[in-house]
Amino acid sequence: MQDPQDNTSATASTQPSSVTATANAASAHAVDEGWARQTLTDLAFAGLKEQKSQRRWKMGMRLAWLLLFVVVLWQVFSMNSPASSAYFPHTALVTIVGEIGPDSPASAENVMSAMRTALEDPGSQALVLLINSPGGSPVQAGLINDEIVRLRALHNKPIYAVVEESCASAAYYIAAAADQIYVDKASIVGSIGVLMDGFGFTGLMDKLGVERRLMTAGENKGFLDPFSPQTEPQRQHAQDMLNQIHQQFIQVVKQGRGDRLKETPEMFSGLFWSGQQAVDMGLADSLGSIDGVAREVVKAPDVIDYTQRENVAERLVKRFGVAVGEGSVRALGAGSASALR
Repeated sequence: MQDPQDNTSATASTQPSSVTATANAASAHAVDEGWARQTLTDLAFAGLKEQKSQRRWKMGMRLAWLLLFVVVLWQVFSMNSPASSAYFPHTALVTIVGEIGPDSPASAENVMSAMRTALEDPGSQALVLLINSPGGSPVQAGLINDEIVRLRALHNKPIYAVVEESCASAAYYIAAAADQIYVDKASIVGSIGVLMDGFGFTGLMDKLGVERRLMTAGENKGFLDPFSPQTEPQRQHAQDMLNQIHQQFIQVVKQGRGDRLKETPEMFSGLFWSGQQAVDMGLADSLGSIDGVAREVVKAPDVIDYTQRENVAERLVKRFGVAVGEGSVRALGAGSASALR
């Protein structure tokens, strides 16, 4: 028989094991609850942090757009001329750089507006046109030339031309109206002539067996078409037109330079010369620079630039206008194939 005391001992010995297991289970459950609680807390804080980050990003973007809008407004309403209140004696400067054309910075609209602003300023003692251009449109040059003559008589202020690298063709058309022309000894000056260029592909098309199908209303409407043969009457018509414009150019130069010209057979042939040669021929008056003219000729060494330059707002507006125009064209479709050109 088993001793009762042994049973009691066995029962007593199993009780600590049960208590330990229960305690371990409770501890594990508490750890699980703590981990879950911590995880939820971390997730909540992460969500709040993400929301704050998004709010900061949106606020930053709004501030950036607001800043851009303020800059655009400032550019729109700011004065284009830096000398709008320059009442002290100074030399007014307007630059003519690059090709002279209706869509270029050296267009008649830009140059003429800048000249008017410069000469209307009570502090400007004279206007200097700083020229660095190979030429361009005779129409734009003619408009500027006429405006120089008008403004000089209106304001009774001298207008000088200072040449940097080149003053050729239409650029010299403009300079000829100035009271005096100053050049660098190595400047390129002259090219008093007119040209019209293009290509003809009729021979190549015959070799390739390509037929040009051009329909016009008016027998000479397509006479400059490079894929159609040019007749002698058409060629002569274009030449007569060029000759007439050339004579207009020559007349402007003679009127502007007067008896200072030492005319030679080559002077109006389209050739160009160095600045030193131009002075010797009477196409220019002397060697000089913008600072030298302002200091020694105008006697107003302070130079203020009145040149009109496209600002950021104008570029944005033009790009927006182009985008709207392109979208309208796409919306309207191809439309009619015929056009007046």
